[in-house]
Amino acid sequence: MINKKLDETDHQILNLLQKDARISHKEIAHQVHKSVTAVHVRVMRLLEEGYIKSYTVLVDEKKIGRGLTGFVEVRLEKHTETTLTTFMQAVIKLDEVMECYHLTGDYDFLLRVAIHDMNEYSQVLMKKLSNLPGIENFTSHFAMKEVKRETAYILGERSLQ
Repeated sequence: MINKKLDETDHQILNLLQKDARISHKEIAHQVHKSVTAVHVRVMRLLEEGYIKSYTVLVDEKKIGRGLTGFVEVRLEKHTETTLTTFMQAVIKLDEVMECYHLTGDYDFLLRVAIHDMNEYSQVLMKKLSNLPGIENFTSHFAMKEVKRETAYILGERSLQ
């Protein structure tokens, strides 16, 4: 659900910043038909209110040797608070784990891992993943082809169509 505090100009600003975080306030102002000062005030408010969490750079994973994407479904032995917390604290320390989601359903967690190749995954599996606390079992899947990856949430009227 979209927060009612945001108007269409806020949506446009967020859409532009998600496409290019380096876009100047002057260029945003031109595109949303507002003054540079008004855009600056809005961007500062969006930052202060937490709508903008951070500015980042997307790196080409293949060029840095992390071109193989794996998804690991993890089932824990127990579902106590201690087991869940201990697992989460351990998994966030692994550099190869890019995302970790606590799930409903057959598995408790889904991990997205970024590695160079299957040899590296074998090492990660034996030395890191298999040593995570509380694991009953896990299943690994590997992406053959990236069909879609989106980092921007489209806001405003366009998103309702």
